[in-house]
Amino acid sequence: MRRTAGLLLTLPLLLAVACGSSPKAASPASPSPASAAPTVPAPVGEASPMPTLSGGGFGSKATITIPEGQQPTGQFVVNTVSEGDRAAVNKGDWVTVNYTAKNWTTGKDLPSSYDANGKPQLYQAGSGQLVPALDQSVIGKKVGTRLLVVAPPAAAFGEQGSTQLGVNKGDTVVFVLDIMESLPPDSTLSGTMAEPAATMPQVKDNGKAAATITVPAGQAPPADLEQAVLIKGEGKQVKSGQTLVVQYTGVLWADGQQFDASWTHGGAQAVQIGTGSVIEGWDKGLVGQNVGSRILLVVPPALGYQDKAQGSVPPNSTLVFVIDILEAV
Repeated sequence: MRRTAGLLLTLPLLLAVACGSSPKAASPASPSPASAAPTVPAPVGEASPMPTLSGGGFGSKATITIPEGQQPTGQFVVNTVSEGDRAAVNKGDWVTVNYTAKNWTTGKDLPSSYDANGKPQLYQAGSGQLVPALDQSVIGKKVGTRLLVVAPPAAAFGEQGSTQLGVNKGDTVVFVLDIMESLPPDSTLSGTMAEPAATMPQVKDNGKAAATITVPAGQAPPADLEQAVLIKGEGKQVKSGQTLVVQYTGVLWADGQQFDASWTHGGAQAVQIGTGSVIEGWDKGLVGQNVGSRILLVVPPALGYQDKAQGSVPPNSTLVFVIDILEAV
C-alpha cells in the first residue's frame, strides 16, 4: 500500500531500480526510449554462430564465450539450454529470473544478478515494460529452465544503448536467463488459517477473491499496530528493501467497508517493503515475515495515512489488511 493514493508501487518502481535509483547493481531490464521503437524480430531457437556456455548450470552464474572473430546473425535467438519441469510461464505471470549477460559487440561482461550486489529480476512477463530479451523470452518456458538469448538491438537496448550498463548504440547482447519462479496474477495461499484473537478482526477466506474481513462491533480501534499470522509460511524471511508479490484486501475499521484489494487491480501486485515506499504499517508489519504467510494487520492512523484523506479513506482512519506474501526478491 503506497503512502499516497493509488496504493500499489508496481512496475514503475522496478524499472526505477533497474535504472539506478537504488544502490543495487544495474539491471539489464532497464528500458530505453528507443528500445520500444524497432520491430522486434520473431525469435528462433537456433542460429550460427552462437555463444557457448561454461561454468555452473541452472541457478549459478554462467561464463559466456563469444565466438572469436564472428559477428552475430542479427536474429533474436531464444535457445533452451536445459528445461525445467514445473509450470510454463504465461503472459502476465510474475516471473523471477536470475541472469548473466555479455555484450557480444564489445566482448565485455555486463552486470549479473549473481554478482555480490546483484539481485534477481522480478517482472510481469509480456508486460512490455522490460527489454524484449527478458520480457518475451520467458513466455511459454517452464520454471526451472535455463535460456541462452542472443538479443539484437531491437530485442535489447535499441539504437540508443545503455550507457549505465556499457551497451553502445546498436550492440548485440547475450543473456543467460534462469527462470526461478512464476506466479499467475490469481495466485493466493491455501491452508487452514489460525484464528486471530477475539478482539481482532475476523477473516473469511474466499479463495481467488478478496477476503471477507469482519471488524469487531462496538470496539474502539487499537492505538498501536496489531498483527497476527493467519498462515505461517515456510519460505525465506522478508528483508527490508526487497520487492514483494502480494495479494491483499483492505477495509476500514470504522465501518468494515473495503476500500481496496489487489483483486480490483488485476490480481497479485508488487510492492517494495521497508523503504518508506508503502505506509509505515506495512513496513513494520511485513519485514521479518516469511514468504508463504498470510498476515492480518491493524494499522493505526499514525502508521497509515495519518490525518490525510486518500481516495475513499477518511482522515485519521484505522486500516485493516489481510496480506498474502507470495514472493520476495
